[in-house]
Amino acid sequence: MNDARGGQPITLDRWLGHYALRASGLSASEVRALFAVASRPEVVSLAGGMPYVRALPEDLVRSALESVMTNEGPSALQYGSGQGVPRLREQILDVMALEGISASMDNVVVTTGSQQALDLVTKLFIDPGDVILAEAPSYVGAIGVFRSYEAHVVHVLTDHDGLVPEALREAIAQLRQEKKRIKFLYTIPNFHNPAGVTLSAERRPEILAICQENDILILEDNPYGLLSFDQPVPPALRSLDEDGVIYLGSFSKTLAPGFRVGWALAPHAIREKLVLAAEAAILCPSSFSQMVISEYLAQADWRGQIDEFRGVYRERRDAMLGALDEHLPDLAWNIPQGGFYIWVDLPEQLDSKAMLPRAVTELVAYTPGTAFFADGGGRHNLRLSFSYPTPENIRVGIRRLATVIQGEQDLLDTFAGTGILSLPSVSENVTAPPPDMS
Repeated sequence: MNDARGGQPITLDRWLGHYALRASGLSASEVRALFAVASRPEVVSLAGGMPYVRALPEDLVRSALESVMTNEGPSALQYGSGQGVPRLREQILDVMALEGISASMDNVVVTTGSQQALDLVTKLFIDPGDVILAEAPSYVGAIGVFRSYEAHVVHVLTDHDGLVPEALREAIAQLRQEKKRIKFLYTIPNFHNPAGVTLSAERRPEILAICQENDILILEDNPYGLLSFDQPVPPALRSLDEDGVIYLGSFSKTLAPGFRVGWALAPHAIREKLVLAAEAAILCPSSFSQMVISEYLAQADWRGQIDEFRGVYRERRDAMLGALDEHLPDLAWNIPQGGFYIWVDLPEQLDSKAMLPRAVTELVAYTPGTAFFADGGGRHNLRLSFSYPTPENIRVGIRRLATVIQGEQDLLDTFAGTGILSLPSVSENVTAPPPDMS
């Protein structure tokens, strides 16, 4: 298109040629592209991993807010430490102790959600072209961060017991042979997002040993670790290795994401760099949010509240598993022992991304498996989240999903008879909405 006044080409972004090269790695995730349609009231969303915050006692949160404003208002509304409020950092030690972690508050850095901690660690370690090892599949928000810093993400096989040690050894050996620089292993060992699996107790020491032998740092992302349904809380990898693991935690899943408070526990030297990077990015995390959470932890039975969340999510997991058994008995899926997610294997002829717009027309949404791979994988998978919908809505949603899948299979059978081997994709009709990186 030309400008009628001067004949010059018109571009949608006049600054397109001014961006840094790394800006090309910034793109909307498939989870983000789902949010507009999934938030319509008539659509049963099994897509975003939103916690059920209505299970949180509002009176206790309100009491914490009032106490902070009454007793510490001027401090709460002021700039604070780049490392975080000392009292909260001490309390975070009590939270991590439930996962077997023993640490010093000096090595805790409070961040604006654990997503910021993920960004800061990547910024500190990654040069363009460096390799990050990650499970296959992996968290969509992490993949987006890694791309933005021009990292090369190499996926490592995961099965029902989590990351496969032999596959990790093979990936490292191959990358070493190719003279690639591996900076760290990114892993979600407990109640994985999106796969829902948990790294087995037997594999944890082996994964640590492999990384120690190869001088590879581990970035342990653990927002769901305390949400175990029936078994004891799994010990964190950080509880087994103080120097080789950076641990990321969050209050988003065990309290509420609106506070935007997470943290990193890092070896001392890395902690110093993290604080400097955080100060360069945002000066300091929100003093107000930190103080409210600190007061809540001091006043409330927060351990009992986590138990309440466990019960809520266990009931919803069971509702989803029951509905899958009833309506989609021929498919395969994991049985998560905690967290928010079920990972479903579709028949090979189905494409979860291409199928999504048709699902939306049936008033159900899910997340295509392709969102969780940096290499184009996951087309025959989808992620279902049971954390937010009621059990009844979960059953309705799975029933609608079964209708979609059966309809896709019937269409494929019809097209196969005409010699056309795949269905047309209409995924471009899903519009881009506000971000939901869960």
